[in-house]
Amino acid sequence: MLFTREELMETVKERVERCTACPLHLTRTNVVVGEGNLDTKIVFVGEGPGEEEDKTGRPFVGRAGMLLTELLNEVGIKREDVYICNVVKCRPPNNRTPTTEEMFACGHFLLAQIEIINPSVVVALGATALSFFMDGKKVSITKVRGNPMDWLGGKKIVPTFHPSYLLRNRSKELRKIVLEDLEKAKSFIKEG
Repeated sequence: MLFTREELMETVKERVERCTACPLHLTRTNVVVGEGNLDTKIVFVGEGPGEEEDKTGRPFVGRAGMLLTELLNEVGIKREDVYICNVVKCRPPNNRTPTTEEMFACGHFLLAQIEIINPSVVVALGATALSFFMDGKKVSITKVRGNPMDWLGGKKIVPTFHPSYLLRNRSKELRKIVLEDLEKAKSFIKEG
């Protein structure tokens, strides 16, 4: 019996809702699995849900999410045409960075999402998301951003700054850099 992408993603969601693999489940209001087009060739991955995301159960709906949507629009990508999610599916207390243990307790859900969608490109939003794709290795996003990396199954990982970093460090130059990274990610999307 073959399952649709929607059915498979619903199964992932149900498993996330039952997950107790790390302490984050104790303080969550909602799980934040992800949302968007399951037929997309590009997936955006952040580190974890914030306060607004925890309230709504939707990824990137707070200030950083609004900025991400704005940046996508500037490079000609519609939010509804992509899939957006996080490494961890429950909000870390006080919006702290997820620990390596939390990322790896939750990471199999992200890997399942990527396998279901099968994108050509994964945009890692920030150092935490990127470190997940590098087996927990700590990386300086400033040094590697914009440099695509080959990943499983011929996919490209394109690292860039997290939108929340842009909110904390407002500069036209930084915004321009992120837009260049997004253009680069867009250029790797394979048709068909």
